[in-house]
Amino acid sequence: MTPAQHRPPSSRIGLISDTHNLVRPEALAYLANCDAIIHAGDICNQAVLDALAQIAPLTVVRGNNDVGEWAAALPTHATLTVQQVVILVVHDMAEVPADPRTQGIKVVVTGHSHKPSISERDGVLFVNPGSAGPRRFKLPVSAGLLTIEGAHAEARVDVLLE
Repeated sequence: MTPAQHRPPSSRIGLISDTHNLVRPEALAYLANCDAIIHAGDICNQAVLDALAQIAPLTVVRGNNDVGEWAAALPTHATLTVQQVVILVVHDMAEVPADPRTQGIKVVVTGHSHKPSISERDGVLFVNPGSAGPRRFKLPVSAGLLTIEGAHAEARVDVLLE
């Protein structure tokens, strides 16, 4: 057997945030082949979640602009495990625990700033897919992809519109 035959199949998790009532066709196309989707808040409308749910199972957190009856049931924090990777999802980076490793978290997905970023600190991967909604300042319209194989996670963020 070759080493490739021993590897678990990879899971593709689409990352999106700060859609602010807007479901762009570019975002739907980007997420089309994902096994699951994480939305890191500021959804602003149930119709956004309905559109994303047609693509893949969703994990969603409430952002500071998610108000009203439709958003009341959305959690502010979510934790999910994909293969051997524990992922924490919060809207605002300020709500991340001081040391997420103590909770076994390997990946943290946030939104709020509209700035796409990927960084690693103390063995934890931090990903902000940026904003896939209305353009803010001169920031790009973007989304991300988390690829997980066993206990290994790798992230990328792609610009959907300059």
